[in-house]
Parts: sequence; C-alpha cells; structure tokens
Amino acid sequence: MSSTTLDSGRASTAIGLDAVLDRANAAQAVVQRFLARIAVPSLRVSLGLVFLVFGALKYLPGVSPVEGLVGSTWSALSFGLVDGYAAMAITATLEVFVGLTFITGFLLRVGLLALAGTFVGIFSPLVFFFGDLFTAAGPTLTAQYILKDVVLVAAALVVAAKALTRPIGR
Repeated sequence: MSSTTLDSGRASTAIGLDAVLDRANAAQAVVQRFLARIAVPSLRVSLGLVFLVFGALKYLPGVSPVEGLVGSTWSALSFGLVDGYAAMAITATLEVFVGLTFITGFLLRVGLLALAGTFVGIFSPLVFFFGDLFTAAGPTLTAQYILKDVVLVAAALVVAAKALTRPIGR
C-alpha cells in the first residue's frame, strides 16, 4: 500500500480509500441490479392490490366512503342512465378486474386499457362537482381523496411503459 506524508506528519492512504470506494460502488451496483429487477413488478402488484381491495369494498353497500360520489359521477357521465348500486357494481367490477390483471400480469394490456377508463371516472368529479370539492378553506377531504390518485396515474404509467415494451403476441 502506498502512502503520502501530509504536512502534519501523518500518512495518507489514498489507495486504501480507493479500495473502500471500489467496494462501496460494487455493493451499490448489486443493490441497483436487485432494485431494477423487482421495482416495476412490485409496483404493478401493489397497484393491483390497491385496486382489488378498494374495488371489492364497493360491492358492499355502505362500506365505501365514496359511494355517493361514484353514483353521482356515473349519473353525470351517463346522462342519468346509471346511478346508485349499478354505478357501484360497475365501478367495483372494473377496479377488481384491473387489480387482478395487475397482480397476475395476465391480460395486463387489457387491464391497462380498463384502468385508463377508470381514471376518467376517478377524475371526472373534479370537473362535474368542482364547487362541492373545493371551498374557500381549500380542498375537501373528498377532493384530497381524488387528487392523491395522481400518484396512482404515475405508477400506472411506469407499469404501462414496462408492459408495452414487448410486442403484441398471439
């Protein structure tokens, strides 16, 4: 090992520091490869679990905190043709389907398409019911519930980017 004498009379072990940095970089590379391998699948499965659980809750009357909002949104989107439990059942079925496709990876592209439609419904209240969601004091709890879904959109974009790298097969 080489060393250099400093003005203080102490020896510097630059080569020793280089060895430590090399080991740290090698360890970091191992961690990075591991994270690169598991990050997107973990994100896909966790996003699927969120949609599966929240979708399943919508099948149970009175359990979902957004039951009224879902009915109102479907009524607005369908010009009054769909509301109430039918709206909840359709939303629940879409969300459970999306959740299952994300968890299993089976029919993932179809699930991504269904998710795109689901996001239209999720963000529609911001247009239809803006005055009810935002007060002079700021966004209501319901508005915050909707706005946090921007994170779900970003996560879905990452999953979609990975899923759409493979060509469509038979």
